[in-house]
Amino acid sequence: MAPHNVKWGILATGGIADSFVRDLLLDPSARDAADISHTVVAVSSSSSAARAEKFIADAGIPSPCAAYGSYEALVTDPNVDVVYVATPHSHHFQNVMLVLEAGKHVLCEKAFTVNAEQTRILVETARKKNLFLMEAVWTRYFPLSIEVRNLIKKGVIGEVLRVSADNSFGDKPEEKFGTEHRMVNKDLAGGALLDLGIYSLTWVFQTLYHTLPKESRKPPSKVSAHITPYHLTGADEATTILLTFPTTTPSNDEHPGESQAIATTHLRVWSDPDQANSARPAIRIQGTKGEIQVDGPAFRPEVYRIIPLKGGEVKEKKFTFPTNGRGMYYEADEVARCLRDGKLESEGLPWEESIVIMDVMDEARRQNGLAYPEKIESTVYPTQL
Repeated sequence: MAPHNVKWGILATGGIADSFVRDLLLDPSARDAADISHTVVAVSSSSSAARAEKFIADAGIPSPCAAYGSYEALVTDPNVDVVYVATPHSHHFQNVMLVLEAGKHVLCEKAFTVNAEQTRILVETARKKNLFLMEAVWTRYFPLSIEVRNLIKKGVIGEVLRVSADNSFGDKPEEKFGTEHRMVNKDLAGGALLDLGIYSLTWVFQTLYHTLPKESRKPPSKVSAHITPYHLTGADEATTILLTFPTTTPSNDEHPGESQAIATTHLRVWSDPDQANSARPAIRIQGTKGEIQVDGPAFRPEVYRIIPLKGGEVKEKKFTFPTNGRGMYYEADEVARCLRDGKLESEGLPWEESIVIMDVMDEARRQNGLAYPEKIESTVYPTQL
């Protein structure tokens, strides 16, 4: 049987779009994904068709591939099956609504939106229009992440009671970002939380929440957050979130009670100071029979180890990314299979879970008085940004 081919439209031409497209162009069979294939048929820049043409040439996208100078032109292209939205998260709500209203499926970069209400509207729109929609949290689809979740479900480290996860990139923001860079610009929903902290929360949720059967998953019963603002713009430069879940995983029988988590992110300190994994785990998943440690970076880990309680053999496993890819092809493969199978959402990150995570980030901001400009928090479509 021929592989199921998906025709992609790429909305925006920044660095993340370039990484995604280069992964799409790699041979799927080299990563045991011969059942699907990807074709990039259109690219759009919001500024000019010439910029889209340059992107196509630089990325080596084979012809034919249409180049558009507006997002409106991209979403009306009849050759496009699914659109990858690669704009800053400040623009996701407006951009994804544009795509959905045009009747196209969507893979949208994380964080899904600026607030949970925007995400809820996107989900309801996709549901009503019978369209596929997924938040592009690529880490969820790595073989390492899937394996760690399965180890938890099998009870390898017993009942999981605590998770700590960090994703931090230390530098002097004043020198690295100034005030206009998207990482610290509140007009672009900048700050550590939505861009980096989402990965810390990803590990908290995929271990303490997603490993439970769907009917047993419950949102955090307590959320407490501390945010340090970046003095030049007011965006968060450091965020720490403490969470209590009303259940443990995988069974809640051995220890019927709560589990706890800490998710941290920072723009001035590092998860791994020398970037050589000397700091070891960025994620610790602690159970009653031992723990699983995952070395950083949290967004693209390559090593985990199982450490039994009170002695026993430590088992370490290292993963590589086939064809030297970035690893974004795994989420693209998931999209292709969901479209092939007629699914509207991915079981790896269901709509409901994306909303619950957005709720947590909303609550962290609420507790610390962190708001973005009204126009990017707006749930009115269309709103000119």
